[in-house]
Amino acid sequence: MGNLAGKVAVVTGGGSGIGAASARRLALEGARVVVADIDGESAARVAAELPGEAEPVAADVSTEEGVESYIRAAVDRFGRIDLHHLNAGVLGTMAPLPDVDPADFDHVIAVNLRGPFLGLRAAFRRYREQDSGGAVVLTASISSLRGADDQLPYQTSKHGVLGLVHGAAMYGAPRGIRVNAVAPGLIPTAIFAGRTDTLGRRGGTIPMRRLGTADEIAGVVAFLLGDDSSYVTGEVVSADGGAFIVNTVVRSGGSGAWTPQD
Repeated sequence: MGNLAGKVAVVTGGGSGIGAASARRLALEGARVVVADIDGESAARVAAELPGEAEPVAADVSTEEGVESYIRAAVDRFGRIDLHHLNAGVLGTMAPLPDVDPADFDHVIAVNLRGPFLGLRAAFRRYREQDSGGAVVLTASISSLRGADDQLPYQTSKHGVLGLVHGAAMYGAPRGIRVNAVAPGLIPTAIFAGRTDTLGRRGGTIPMRRLGTADEIAGVVAFLLGDDSSYVTGEVVSADGGAFIVNTVVRSGGSGAWTPQD
């Protein structure tokens, strides 16, 4: 058992990718885990494979009903919630700005920004009912920190996530509630289905010259939810192989400045 023994954790988007890795890591650290995902079968599969107690929930995090369903499932099964990893997200269209359909934009914002807002609100309400503190981690992105011309809805939503983190951390700190974010770099998960070739080429240009793994992100999540980060709140921890530190206007800086072979 790790330092999360006896804690109850909710992971959204837990049916695959970073969410599934987070659920596994938290379970290995001793937490009892509620795996929430819009794909109920995937959530059930991940929950069944965890080493400890787990509860799967099919939930659309962009709706109040969906968020309430995973909160209710956690409380019904385990009696309380201590930790939240609000991770569910979609990539959405990569169309050029003049061609972005408003419906596509709205869908990405609904899942990636409204979903974490609803999840934060529910977490804070639950902590108030329990008269307890707690910890929340949101999945931000390398796209929260810089611009790109091929994923406007996604990066807009992920910029907004930082606003949620900062505001919620300010509100939560006096109440014993910590709120942080992890900002993954290039992680080959299902969200990038059909784009793995492009992802691989981009991964070869960052300082560590490789893509990251979902397990590496899960390790950061576990740290931010655990007692080892008890004096950390309002922070965004980049886990991106050094991509954020690149200076694009000097030698060796920027995407495409070197090749993986070099």
